[in-house]
Amino acid sequence: MSDIVMETNFSDIKLLRRGKVRDVYELEDYLLIVATDRVSAFDVVLPNGIPNKGKILTQISIYWFNQVKDIIDNHIVATDVKDYPQIIHKYRDMLEGRSMLVKKAKPMPVECIVRGYLSGSGWKEYREKGTVCGIKLPEGLVESSRLDEPVFTPSTKAEEGHDINISFDEMKKIVGDELGEKLKDASLKVYKKGREMAEKKGIIIADTKMEFGIYENKLILIDELLTPDSSRFWSIKDYQPGKGQDSFDKQIVRDYLLTLDWNQTYPGPVLPEEIVAKTAARYKEILEILTK
Repeated sequence: MSDIVMETNFSDIKLLRRGKVRDVYELEDYLLIVATDRVSAFDVVLPNGIPNKGKILTQISIYWFNQVKDIIDNHIVATDVKDYPQIIHKYRDMLEGRSMLVKKAKPMPVECIVRGYLSGSGWKEYREKGTVCGIKLPEGLVESSRLDEPVFTPSTKAEEGHDINISFDEMKKIVGDELGEKLKDASLKVYKKGREMAEKKGIIIADTKMEFGIYENKLILIDELLTPDSSRFWSIKDYQPGKGQDSFDKQIVRDYLLTLDWNQTYPGPVLPEEIVAKTAARYKEILEILTK
């Protein structure tokens, strides 16, 4: 498919890093973040991508960054290519809709996760111990139960492989007490506002992962926000506690991969066109629901 961008190469600006999905360039005093259409599952970037996925993730992030500005500032400097430094205007076709010019913040060494529903690794731990990341929860909850009060469950940031869940106290040992409290407070406020807004549009935000950085001695939101790659979105009308829910994200990809005889290491299998098309439709649908 011609509209899939798997990789960017701008010869006259410095590539800082290539993440699973994003390519990050250094541009004078700023960073240029470009969201490609790469898709990763089980920490493996697959050979083919999902058309327009990067544009959709970028547009959803921009929407949410604007919605929660009253809670905490973010890293966005510009999102329109005409407002970027002149040197990259020639790459407009590649950058339009899938890039952000952002402040060069110092990223926090932890991921900030908020869970409002019992799912994924949280459900697995609750079944075994009655806790999520060491936090005691009420008895009798089932898979996908709504939590009366969302819980803050940070994790480490792994360069390779999986992040590791840590307790709030362990996080404070890494970032300090004061910053730890600020991260927890901001994460919960952003999640609660996002959840409330999404529910009015028929969407449950079950959980989400946020990234923060320090810029000019101030804590700000960075990276992406409340997207299908960083959050679990469910339909309110289809929601049924007691089982796993259908997600507006790459769950279609994960479910397909689990039917294969693949050991979840590189290289990943090529996704069939039908799976690519279904996943692209899911991403497009959640963009339209959330930002309409």
